[in-house]
Amino acid sequence: MKILITGGAGFIGSAVVRHIIRHTAASVINLDKLTYAGNLESLAETSGSTRYAFEQVDICDRTEVERVFREHLPDAVMHLAAESHVDRSIDGPAAFIETNIIGTYTLLEVVRHYWQGLSEARQRTFRFHHISTDEVYGDLEDPEDLFTETTPYAPSSPYSASKASSDHLVRAWRRTYDLPTLITNCSNNYGPYHFPEKLIPLMILNALEGKPLPVYGKGNQVRDWLYVEDHARALYKVFTEGEIGETYNIGGHNEKQNIEVVHTLCDLLDELRPRADGHSYRSQITHVQDRPGHDLRYAIDASKIQRELGWTPEETFESGIRKTVEWYLNNQDWCRRVQDGSYQRERLGAIA
Repeated sequence: MKILITGGAGFIGSAVVRHIIRHTAASVINLDKLTYAGNLESLAETSGSTRYAFEQVDICDRTEVERVFREHLPDAVMHLAAESHVDRSIDGPAAFIETNIIGTYTLLEVVRHYWQGLSEARQRTFRFHHISTDEVYGDLEDPEDLFTETTPYAPSSPYSASKASSDHLVRAWRRTYDLPTLITNCSNNYGPYHFPEKLIPLMILNALEGKPLPVYGKGNQVRDWLYVEDHARALYKVFTEGEIGETYNIGGHNEKQNIEVVHTLCDLLDELRPRADGHSYRSQITHVQDRPGHDLRYAIDASKIQRELGWTPEETFESGIRKTVEWYLNNQDWCRRVQDGSYQRERLGAIA
């Protein structure tokens, strides 16, 4: 099987690429625009594989996307390319509308025409897997509630609204054109190679640099945390075994308040890399003004994917967060190159 993966240089996308190259016989075409969040250094282990190819292409560029399909003739698509940071979407929503909505529309149209031109046998095995987020559901008021696959959409931010829009487009192309699609909605991911603007890597790196650890409000926002390699396994499971037209929620079964996560990170760093002055990293926690429209609680009901496909996460939060902290401690060069922007400058020099 030859799989075209959009956004394969991003955090989750690169985990999916690594998983497929490591654990399957499939080939991967990685189509990525290489925005600030796309980092080919996260794919160093796959770059030499004969089953891996990279195309620097914007999914909004229909001509270039069509070229990639003509040249590589993929058997299926996993669509992960997206702008994904809520704070950035509040400051500048236009990029989210462009990539997440217009880009998904453009990709769907290219895929539709490509799929319609395939032989009947290849049409039957082709699939388009759209990877989305639990943020499309809004937040939960009742502490006992969980997001299910039929929870009504109620997005709160420009980011989640743009992802909700892309989900609706995928379902419409399924209903109208009979395109063989699948959708997954996942909870908060964490793990190696995470861009440092996100909560967990930001806290780890700020702590090590002696900087404040900024926590929105009281830090009582609840998220369900999913180790990224567990997510990659789940995505491949849905991609290969899921029922066409279905949606699957993917969660980590790890609900934690943000302040709990930060405390856990501080305690692990106290153990693994103690401060020279003997104080706890907890002393660096600083509470800052909450962001607009901040959802209070997300929680996934992942019983469908467990019941129908037999997937459950392998990592507990305790095991996954320890692996994550250890990875960042052991990969400071990767972190520095992301923080100082050299990963982008060297890439641009090589392209020129």
